[in-house]
Amino acid sequence: MRLADDARFVRGIGPKKAELLQKIGITTLEDAVQCYPRGYEDRTEITPICDLIDGEKQCIHAVVGAAPQTAHIRRGMDITRCKVYDESGTLALRFFNNRYAAAALETGAEYAFYGRVQREGRSMVMLSPEFEPVGAGEKTGRILPVYPLTAGLHQKDVYRVTDAALAAVPADYPDFLPESVREAQQLPPLSRALHSIHRPQDMAQAQQARRRIVFEELFLLSCGMRRLRERRSGSCGAQLRDLSLHAFYRALPFSLTSAQQRAIEACTLDIAAGRPLSRLIQGDVGSGKTMVAAALCYLAAKNGRQAVIMAPTELLARQHMQTLEPLLCKLGVSCGLLVGSMGVKQKRETTQAVESGDISVVIGTHAVLSETVQFHDLALAVVDEQHRFGVSQRATLTAKGENVHLLVMSATPIPRTLALLIYGDLDVSIIDELPPGRQKIKTYAVGENMRQRIDAFIDKQCAEGGQVYVVCPLVGDSETDETGRNSAEHTAERLAGVLPHRRIALVHGRTKAAEKEQIMADFAAGDIDILVSTTVIEVGVNVPNATLMVVEDGDCFGLSQLHQLRGRVGRGKRQSYCVFYGADRGKDARERLRTLVQTSDGFAIAQKDLEMRGAGDFFGTRQHGLPPMKLADLAGDTRLLEQAKREADRLIDRDPQLETEPLLRARVDKLFAQYGAGSFN
Repeated sequence: MRLADDARFVRGIGPKKAELLQKIGITTLEDAVQCYPRGYEDRTEITPICDLIDGEKQCIHAVVGAAPQTAHIRRGMDITRCKVYDESGTLALRFFNNRYAAAALETGAEYAFYGRVQREGRSMVMLSPEFEPVGAGEKTGRILPVYPLTAGLHQKDVYRVTDAALAAVPADYPDFLPESVREAQQLPPLSRALHSIHRPQDMAQAQQARRRIVFEELFLLSCGMRRLRERRSGSCGAQLRDLSLHAFYRALPFSLTSAQQRAIEACTLDIAAGRPLSRLIQGDVGSGKTMVAAALCYLAAKNGRQAVIMAPTELLARQHMQTLEPLLCKLGVSCGLLVGSMGVKQKRETTQAVESGDISVVIGTHAVLSETVQFHDLALAVVDEQHRFGVSQRATLTAKGENVHLLVMSATPIPRTLALLIYGDLDVSIIDELPPGRQKIKTYAVGENMRQRIDAFIDKQCAEGGQVYVVCPLVGDSETDETGRNSAEHTAERLAGVLPHRRIALVHGRTKAAEKEQIMADFAAGDIDILVSTTVIEVGVNVPNATLMVVEDGDCFGLSQLHQLRGRVGRGKRQSYCVFYGADRGKDARERLRTLVQTSDGFAIAQKDLEMRGAGDFFGTRQHGLPPMKLADLAGDTRLLEQAKREADRLIDRDPQLETEPLLRARVDKLFAQYGAGSFN
């Protein structure tokens, strides 16, 4: 068979199994080669019965002491029991609904058994072990890969397909990793690595193969991101000749921080140099990133050009509109809002004004990416909450003008090693100070035993003129029944009973857009005391009068997300507080929440979140819209990431167009074109 052949033609697969294989990403044999094991079971080590460890999967060689006995326990449940022994002791085996075991095990014969052991009283029992005669070498005495599965698919099915795929891999299988890089990093050729990762002779071989493939993934991404950066730096940016900001600074009702001024200066220097601005403004919640965007929008309009700000939610887009329109209008700059919930007529009028140039600054959501939105002369694109968007959306937005300057903003601090990969095509400015007058938010992690005291504290904050957020992980009680977590609906009802004299409102993802906007407006106006919600308020709400954030089931949120939620309070002059429930949910939950109690440094929190949850959870399933990685773990492979980036930089410094590496060039081009970054040609 060849790698291009369909997996359904493998002996023992057929159409039904092929459908299941497609669910884990295997259609052809080439897909099977690239479907890597998620782990291994080392069945080479034989453990004496007396040394077995409770709770672990282990392998033993033992003799069957007596014929297995099967008992019918209840309808649909048979249990087969058996005793085996070696020189060190005796062990009980237990099989569920497996009469085959009773027929296959011969008294007095020696077998290799592999399974999970658990303690029952003073003795041990091995549950539903796999077994074979000693020396058979199919189920034991080897390293067995463990593949991802779906319902109805078994490991043996994936073994069949990967066996066929490995047999089809030619010795001269194309290897796009340059030989110089392989030698420098002491990496095996790709064909050997593929065999080793699927069928390793020992764990050292598996680890070496994994290192090769992980390095390859990170090297590819590093090359692609570097080439994106080179592509932008090699062109001219939209010309903005007048870069004076004196009028902008005079129009502000406050003074900018030194960090904000440095970020604005870095952006204007990029523009003045004639290259396209391509910069990330990274700063903690409330650090004032929006004012940096406002300054650049003013410069674009001042030069007769247009700017667009894209936010991930209508809530945040409207918040930007409320913040920026009064300021920019004072400077003679026209603003327009473009969001999905607008009526057809209103949307048409806005898009026409954008196309004619009557609107200089457009603020919107994904709606600005629509093909119907044509700009008169776009010079600047601002992407807010960058982690909610992908590379392709960034590219689509900047393609709406010629040599458009790009500014991306993120309130989610990214650990340095991860930023090397995700923002490899951007310069970075960090706003590392908060506006004056912002007090540190006093943070507490508590358990259910504090419920009455926290309810009383909520009441006290309201009595003193403050307002309170209560955030829940779920919307309704049906979800609560399944998970045991607190829903927003249940919490709002409970608080209404405990604090009947307080004005309580409920908002969540199922709330209609118009109703949601009204509730948020009422809360901002001070007409609501307690706002119970899901994480819809994570971004985009600025209520200086809010002094307390209470998060139910804080243990089921990511640390960075909890830090974002905490940033919703502490925006006024009064002391603010944040309370996370969940500290009584075990050691891990307690340790995670303690991080937030001990520090308000978003970067330290992000690093801890990455270490404890991994990058997939850290960013959600999108992973910044970059090509997905099959093996690389951005939390654990930071050293390899730095090595891969260093090798990619060396190569592209020598050969910017990768002319000497056509296989690598084609692979990078294909990978990034697939994810919307376009061709590098």
